[in-house]
Amino acid sequence: MELAKSYDVSLITIKKALAELIRDGFLYGRVGKGTFVAKIGARKREAGVGTIGLVLTDFNNPFFMQISHHLEEHSSTRGCKLLFSYSSNDFKREENQIHHFQEMGVKGLIIASTEHTNRVPQIVRELHETHFPYVMISYIEDPAIHYVGTDHERGAMMATECLIHSGCQRLGYINAEKNNPLGALRRQGFLLALREHGLDYIPEFEFAFPASREDYESGFAIGEDFYRLPDCPDGVFAFNDQSALGFERALKAGGLRIPGDVSLVGFDDVTFPIPPPVPLTTIHQPSDQIADKALEVLISQIENKPFVPRTILKPTIIHRESCCI
Repeated sequence: MELAKSYDVSLITIKKALAELIRDGFLYGRVGKGTFVAKIGARKREAGVGTIGLVLTDFNNPFFMQISHHLEEHSSTRGCKLLFSYSSNDFKREENQIHHFQEMGVKGLIIASTEHTNRVPQIVRELHETHFPYVMISYIEDPAIHYVGTDHERGAMMATECLIHSGCQRLGYINAEKNNPLGALRRQGFLLALREHGLDYIPEFEFAFPASREDYESGFAIGEDFYRLPDCPDGVFAFNDQSALGFERALKAGGLRIPGDVSLVGFDDVTFPIPPPVPLTTIHQPSDQIADKALEVLISQIENKPFVPRTILKPTIIHRESCCI
């Protein structure tokens, strides 16, 4: 418990780390006595890549939880031991966790940052400048920063074109909170698709999360306000699946038909504990490929091998009932 508090990580992570150190001969346990540091001569030689840290914003984020699941699957086959931490959307806590992981001796870090701005977080800049192995899996604009992710602009275009091809002419966009770079990037794809198909952008049809971001709740609140518009969109592209789900449930509660009255497309292709009222058409981010490539990039740095610092993977569209073509 004291180690968990000191390093600001979960008790499960501490227990897992101790178990691995015992297994590798660095520590040993005595029943009823505790855990002790082994003598140098008794330690087994460490095999494989070693231990790496995964810093997440929130265990409740379904997309990053999908990635963490794939990372756990792939890490053992690549000779890695994976430790988890989460920052509860607190950037200072995220910095502390990264420092703690370094103090614990991890060989590299995979980071999903909480800081939704265009600038590179200072802690990531420090990792980059000191050549500490790292890779970002949350969107970062700077092309020099090590990053593995999806072509978000292209995915947004695909989502918008799906609505257009289904016959929608008055399109709306549910954006993230103000100054969110990923929301802005997906907005660019939305606008580009409108221009390429000769459709007007209608400012009243763009909705944004409140400053205190809660994706499902934001989507639901936007759905509740949807009826007040004098002329509603007939198609809506939502920033992510969570906001699309909240929006969908608000519209269904108000008696609107999906896709009869409003067609809807989301982004991420996450799995929900409770399925949406209408199966959601969405843009699939290849979370398995992101996890595998992130490990490849990180291990290449750890082993001083050449690597590509920035990898952008192709999205695909998953057609379901919320937008019929």
